[in-house]
Amino acid sequence: MDLPAAQRAYLAYATIERGMSTATVSAYERDLRRYATYLQARDLPLGAVTERTVEDFMAAVRRGEDGGKPLTAASAARAVSAIRGFHRFAALEGWTMTDPAAAVHPPLAARKMPDTLSIEDVARLLEEAEVGPVAVALRNRALLEFLYATGARISEALAMNLGDIDTAADVVIVRLYGKGRKERLVPVGAPAARAVDAYLVRGRPALAKQPTAAVFLGRRGRRMNRQAAWTAIEAAAERAQLPGPVSPHTLRHSFATHLLMGGADIRVVQELLGHASVTTTQIYTHVTIDALREVYATAHPRA
Repeated sequence: MDLPAAQRAYLAYATIERGMSTATVSAYERDLRRYATYLQARDLPLGAVTERTVEDFMAAVRRGEDGGKPLTAASAARAVSAIRGFHRFAALEGWTMTDPAAAVHPPLAARKMPDTLSIEDVARLLEEAEVGPVAVALRNRALLEFLYATGARISEALAMNLGDIDTAADVVIVRLYGKGRKERLVPVGAPAARAVDAYLVRGRPALAKQPTAAVFLGRRGRRMNRQAAWTAIEAAAERAQLPGPVSPHTLRHSFATHLLMGGADIRVVQELLGHASVTTTQIYTHVTIDALREVYATAHPRA
């Protein structure tokens, strides 16, 4: 099988069988397209690729020597994942005799502490979300309240359907689908539940110009897209005069940090965030320890 056809087959497999998100598959497609260009420029068919070939490609893209933009450590790690997955798939399908990328590992990325907001800053952000036409204002307030109350990824919130909200119990529960379509149930706090209910009753009907199960709708009545969500959050942050960029992930980080500061068990936070490993969640403990150090330094007489 020729290289482009093999890559298309792998991306279809990643989408359908592995359940990868649209954003991940799109990123993998860009990485594999760049990889194909590199191999074709050297007249290397799929079966002739060696471990050294893959390593040389990764070294070239890190420095931009293949003619493209140099990749950061994080982007290079993603490219390695795409290429490893592709070659593993090609070997399993019998298109190659070996897997030349099996021993290639991603570069170590610098550990970046997540950006978080204070509880007071979150309150200001939420207050500034409810601006503009009534339906849009109610939707934006509900979306931001929901993101902070659940720690949901923006893709999970926007993919949510009406049937994923359970209001039968005393506490509202929502069903979220994370990476790999992994399902988890997350409780929604009272302020966010009230904001979502107000939007569903008074805002969503005005936006729903066509039948759809999506909870959060755009101005044209279709499922709200990521760009519209980012714009709503950035506009609210600007009105609240918050320092630095504020994104949907900032609310997710703030959710986790504030839970840990309040004494939540890290395993519970891991489950709420949908992390496969507690190691991923542990980065938030460093944030809270820094906050504790600061309080100690300013409050203790012998600090």
